[in-house]
Amino acid sequence: MTIPANSLEDPFYYLSNFRQVLAWLRERYSDVLCNEELAFVDGFAVLDKAAQALLVRMIMRKGPLYRASKLVYAEIGPTELAVAPLLQRGWVDDQHPISLGQLFDLLGKAELYQRFRHHGLLSGARKAQWLEQLCEHYLDEQPFAHWWPELDDAVYALQIRGLCERMRLLFFGNLYQDWSEFVLADLGIYRYEQVPLNAESRSLHHATHIDQYMVLHEARQALEAGLEREPLVAGVLSLELDNPWLRSRRDKLLFQMGYLYEREGLLDQALVIYQASTFAESRARQVRVLERMGRLEQAVELAQSALQSPQNALEAAPNAAERQQLQRMLPRLRRGLGLPAQPKRKAAPPQRLDLCLLRDGPARSVEAWVQAHLQEEGGLVFYVENTLFTSLFGLLCWPAIFAPLPGAFFHPFQSGPTDLHQADFHARRAALFEACLMELEDGRYPATIRQRYRDKFGLQSPFVYWSMLDEALLDLALKCLPAAHLSHCFRRMLEDLKANCAGMPDLIQFWPERRSYRMIEVKGPGDRLQDNQVRWLAFCAEHRMPVEVCYVTWQSSADDTLIDTAIAAMAQQADA
Repeated sequence: MTIPANSLEDPFYYLSNFRQVLAWLRERYSDVLCNEELAFVDGFAVLDKAAQALLVRMIMRKGPLYRASKLVYAEIGPTELAVAPLLQRGWVDDQHPISLGQLFDLLGKAELYQRFRHHGLLSGARKAQWLEQLCEHYLDEQPFAHWWPELDDAVYALQIRGLCERMRLLFFGNLYQDWSEFVLADLGIYRYEQVPLNAESRSLHHATHIDQYMVLHEARQALEAGLEREPLVAGVLSLELDNPWLRSRRDKLLFQMGYLYEREGLLDQALVIYQASTFAESRARQVRVLERMGRLEQAVELAQSALQSPQNALEAAPNAAERQQLQRMLPRLRRGLGLPAQPKRKAAPPQRLDLCLLRDGPARSVEAWVQAHLQEEGGLVFYVENTLFTSLFGLLCWPAIFAPLPGAFFHPFQSGPTDLHQADFHARRAALFEACLMELEDGRYPATIRQRYRDKFGLQSPFVYWSMLDEALLDLALKCLPAAHLSHCFRRMLEDLKANCAGMPDLIQFWPERRSYRMIEVKGPGDRLQDNQVRWLAFCAEHRMPVEVCYVTWQSSADDTLIDTAIAAMAQQADA
C-alpha cells in the first residue's frame, strides 16, 4: 500500500486513493470477490479519468441520489460528459423513480414552492407541512424529469452503493471507517503504526463472511431503528459462523437483543437469547433472569458453575466484573432458597480522606478543586484517571500490541489490533508481552519507554493518551512509580483489557524528592464508588499501592450565606 495522495497538491487525490484500494483488493482478495465485484474492478480501470473521478465523488458523498447541478468539480469538467460512460454501464441511472419525499430532499424550499404553489402552499409553512399537504396528491414514484420537466437539471441514482459498501468492508474490516481516512492520514490528523501485512492478514476469508457480516450489520441497524425484533433475532441465531471475529460480533449483538427482551419483562425470550451468546456478561444476565422467573435452584447452579469454570470452550474464565456481579447475587439467591450463608472475607475499606472545600473561584469539576487544594499542600498533582497507567503500558508493550499476527491487522489505518478485546488476545501474544514486562524486572523499562515516547509520538494507539502525557509527567511517573507497582497494574490489565483499563483513581500526587506517590479517587457529595473502582481499590490494597478515596463536602461561601439568610427571612415573613 503506497502512501495516500496529497490532498493539497493533487486535485484527483481521492481518485488516486480509490485506485489504491481497488488494486489492494484485487491483489489480496481476488479469491473472496464475487464475479460482480471483479467485473467492477476491471471495468473501472478502463474508464476515462473524468468518469472515474465522478463515480468516486458520488461513492464518497452521501446518496444515493445526486443532482447534476450539485456535482460540479473543476478537475472533472462537464458533468454530462463524465457521467455518460457510467450511465452506459448501469452503475448510474438518470431515470430512477423517486418518491415525493425524496424529491423534497433534493429540492430547496424556494424550488418546491415554485413547483407546487398551485396547490395553495402557505409560503411561511415548513417543508414538512408542505409534504404532508401534498402526499395524498402524489402517491406514485417517477423519474426526476417527470416531476419537473421545465427544470434544467438531472438526478442521478448510484446503483452500486451496496457493492461499494462490501468493498469498503473488505478493505477496512468494518463499516464505521470510510474513505476520509486517506485524507485524514494525508493531512497528519491521524497517524498510524505501519504494521507489516501478509497474505494471512485478512479479516474475512470467504465471500460468505462478507454476507454474514452484512447480516449482522443490518440487524444491528434495524434493532437501533426499533424494527420488529423476532425476525432479526431468528436471522442472527441461525447464522453458523466459523470466523471467531464474526462470532464475537454476533455474541455481542445477541446480548443486546436479550437485554431488550429482559428490560420489557419478556424473560423466556431473553433467557433463550442469552444462552446462545458467549458475550462476557451473558451468564450474569442469565442468573438475573432465572431469579426473576423464580427458578432459584438453576440460578444458584449457574452462578456457582460460572465462578468455577468457563461456560464452554469458546469462552474465557469469568473476568473480574462478572465475578463481582455473581458474588453479589449469590447470597441473595441462597437466602431465597433457605440455604445457609457462605462465609466471605470482608475487604478492608480503603484509606479515606475527607475534605471540606470552599468554592470561591471560577466553576470547575470537583476533581479540579481537590487537585488545586492538594497542590497547595505540597507535591505535584495531576488529573490522570485511566490515562497514565494505560499510556505507560501501551508504550512499554508496543511491540506486543502491534505484532503482525494473522488476522490482527489488515489495512494501514488501524489504531490497534482487531482482536484486542477477544478472550485469547493475551494468550496469542503471551511470550511477546512477557518479554516487554521483563524490562520492569531488569531495569531497562525507563529508557525503553522514553525512547518509544519519542519514536511513536502521535501515532494512534488503543492505550496511549498523547494529549494527557507530556514529558514532564512521563519523567515524574518513571521516577516515582516503583517497577513492581507498574508490573502489578500491567498484568492486571492484561487479564481483561476492556474492564481493567477503566476505574482507575482520578488523581495522582507525586513527591519527586522522596520518589513516592499516592493515587486519589475523588467523590463529591452524594457520589459513590462504582464497581470497577471498587475492584481497583481492592487490587491496590492487596499490593500495598498507596491509594485514598477523597470525600468532598462544600463550605458555604459568603454569597451562599447571604442567599441562605434571604431565604430564611422570606420564610419567616411567609409564616407571619
